[in-house]
Amino acid sequence: MSNEAPHVLLIDDEAIALSNLTHVFEREGYAVTACKDGESGLAAMQTTEFDLVLTDLRMPGIDGMDVLRHVRETMPDVPVIVITGHATLDSAVDAMKAGAYHYISKPFRLDEAREVVRSALELRDIKRENKQLKQHIEQLSHHSSIITQDLGMQRLLETARQIAISDCSVVIQGESGTGKELLARYIHQNSQRADGPFIAFNCGALHEEIAASELFGHEKGAFTGANATKIGLFEAAEGGTLFLDEVAEMPLLMQVKLLRVLQERELMRVGSTQPININVRVVAASNRDLQAAVDDGQMRNDLFFRLNVATLLLPPLRERREDIPLLAYYLLRKFSTMMDRDVQEISTEAMQRLVEYDYPGNIRELSNFIERGVALTQGNTLDIEHLPQSLGALTVRVFKPEMAASPTTLEEQETEHILQVLKMADGNRTQAAKMLGIDRVSLWRKLKKLGIDSK
Repeated sequence: MSNEAPHVLLIDDEAIALSNLTHVFEREGYAVTACKDGESGLAAMQTTEFDLVLTDLRMPGIDGMDVLRHVRETMPDVPVIVITGHATLDSAVDAMKAGAYHYISKPFRLDEAREVVRSALELRDIKRENKQLKQHIEQLSHHSSIITQDLGMQRLLETARQIAISDCSVVIQGESGTGKELLARYIHQNSQRADGPFIAFNCGALHEEIAASELFGHEKGAFTGANATKIGLFEAAEGGTLFLDEVAEMPLLMQVKLLRVLQERELMRVGSTQPININVRVVAASNRDLQAAVDDGQMRNDLFFRLNVATLLLPPLRERREDIPLLAYYLLRKFSTMMDRDVQEISTEAMQRLVEYDYPGNIRELSNFIERGVALTQGNTLDIEHLPQSLGALTVRVFKPEMAASPTTLEEQETEHILQVLKMADGNRTQAAKMLGIDRVSLWRKLKKLGIDSK
């Protein structure tokens, strides 16, 4: 919402009424532009942005209905209040049908006019804020920049940029939730196809026949329920990129059809005999090792080699922990905006808990944690109590010593394990005790017994 005074346009051919209204609304703190007829009112709209228009209905030349229609066509979010000294039911109905916010009959009480104008401006502010919020959310939802400060990820992105230019097929492998579609969009946006469409399809989500219709399209009458011709995703992605997620889950018969399309650069809709040329780049992804899928007979070897011209391996989030705070704050801003909350900070304890978690669900799981936290936070700081209880009991990473000539004793293993946990807790004895599942006094006794400084 702007801090500037709302700008109100008054249009009335009665000089006394115009002067009185101007005086009233200027005293309310509004900026007022007063016009004596419809022509000058429309002219004012060409040079000035108004927050509200208040117009007399009956005026010579351009009347109030003409003004109302012009505002609705050119400034649909600006409320219009119609005033008339010749009130009839028909004129009121016509004004409201044409989009007037309110209809006031002369003579009217000044308090009534003030209240109507105040509520109209509040509506204007709400519409404006909602529009800005939607634009911001739209930007966030299409935000495809990959947020990282991890050197390994930065090298991966540089490789992806080089691959993007070549227009070859790409396979992205990574655990679920690591951002495979985001990396595919990154490749698309850094390619010569960036102005074309980007379309994503989950290969394991649908039955074979439905998947064929989705990918290749169908002709009218090709099967029961095919009441009209439908283009498939390959045709829809013409000139752009088609992202095939979980490609190893595609049925083998569909793999044969896909291989032919990739080899011939043409397809036939279901129920058609007419080939259609295509110009589409395919980026495939899987959370499985595709070579292992080939060895297991779940993926055709020839399709694997056709797709696997270049391979990108996305690391899991637990292998890029330094990115967790960066991602957490990005997600905090995203969900705070979406939920209209003023959550700006993450407490030290909450961030420590987030960084230490292993994230089997990767970035998607982190996103769920932050979204939940923002929803529960009442103030401006997401704290440890706003995180799921599953994060309360930290998973201790088991220390596995290398094989030696003789096995270590239990006491030696306990010593090494305690030292490892203390290191994870940055020397914080209280935190280390929680991670070990013992109280601080018990930890103090163990440290003393092991000859470790317990201060």
